[in-house]
Amino acid sequence: MAIENKSTTKILAPLLLTVFLDLLGVGVVIPIAAPLLLNPSTGMLPIDFTLTHRSIILGFLLGSYPLAQFFGAPILGAMADRYGRKKLLTLSLIGTCIGYIIFAIGIYEHSILLCFLSRILDGFTGGNIAIAMSSIADVTDEKNRARNFGLIGMSFGIGFVLGPFIGGKLADPSIVSWFTFATPYWFTAILSAVNIFLISILFKETLPKARQTEISFFTGFRNIHTAFSDSNLRTIFLVVFFFTFGFNCFTQFFQVFMIGKHHYNQSDIADMFAFIGICLAITQGALTRPLSKKFSPYQIPKISVLMLGLVMPFLIFPDQSKYLYCILPFIAIFNGLTTPNTTALVSMQAGPEKQGSIMGINQSMQSLAMAIPPILAGFITTININLPIITASCSILIAWLIFITNVKKP
Repeated sequence: MAIENKSTTKILAPLLLTVFLDLLGVGVVIPIAAPLLLNPSTGMLPIDFTLTHRSIILGFLLGSYPLAQFFGAPILGAMADRYGRKKLLTLSLIGTCIGYIIFAIGIYEHSILLCFLSRILDGFTGGNIAIAMSSIADVTDEKNRARNFGLIGMSFGIGFVLGPFIGGKLADPSIVSWFTFATPYWFTAILSAVNIFLISILFKETLPKARQTEISFFTGFRNIHTAFSDSNLRTIFLVVFFFTFGFNCFTQFFQVFMIGKHHYNQSDIADMFAFIGICLAITQGALTRPLSKKFSPYQIPKISVLMLGLVMPFLIFPDQSKYLYCILPFIAIFNGLTTPNTTALVSMQAGPEKQGSIMGINQSMQSLAMAIPPILAGFITTININLPIITASCSILIAWLIFITNVKKP
């Protein structure tokens, strides 16, 4: 079992910086995809394509990243167990950097195929968060695991505070005449390059002992089989699946909801996601750590998952977007409390020598749960723009029911 000491802090610092810069890059491009594809004037899709066609293609574009991650992340996780966290974290970030560059070129060339290639490459090499969590698990005892995963969530949240805001503004030519939809992608490519440099000089290897983990393109499928065939893993991973499925139904198509119902542009979307990020960062920084001292990772999701599922449908009622700012903080808070604690519960299912593998299984489950929602939402949005949010709420409530009826206290 890992011991918490001063050296742990030295290891956590570069990991938190890595997650922050990575999620800053992810956040920068969040406000871009929907306006880029849904607005006929961008030229990314044929001018005669209807909103239905555009929504469906957007769904497949958003889903291509987690689908590629489903295959790639377990491979990176296994390689991280074999060759070390630092090498694979660097490789993952290189793929991210190249992916952003390809997307920027795709925008310049009005090539939707290059955009798909970018997301697939970035997704296949996008195991950096899972590797970072494996590194934290390497050096953290069970008592402090949820707290330290909460720090990752705080870095995640701060990245989302600045990322969407910066991205929306960098894509707004009314601010600077030469800003385009491609500008945020060039910016994030530079961020990724900086991240690679910092990892190379600051990050110390955390892998306690190398393992000859099998590396296979089909590991993702085997991970799903393992997750559902092992009685100790089945219920917690069902919770992870339905929770991730539901929350991504919300996040992946919330910008479409805002464009369709409240006529938001990329700058407006940026402001709203930045607000969500502020709430998430406050939750992770001010609530997760003190609550983790009083309550176990098993106790908190009993309340936070239920409340998230109940609050989410309230988003569909306001006719004025200003009222959404009264609802979104609760969504950020309940999600911010749930994620680090469920991740901690997953981590507790394996010993120190299998943290890379268990996080790889967790990543496979999350990737599968993230790949389906945007594709599904792309279709059901054409029926009713509120359906993705309603679907999200139902899925999260299913996760809660599974949790309270089947997950046992570790």
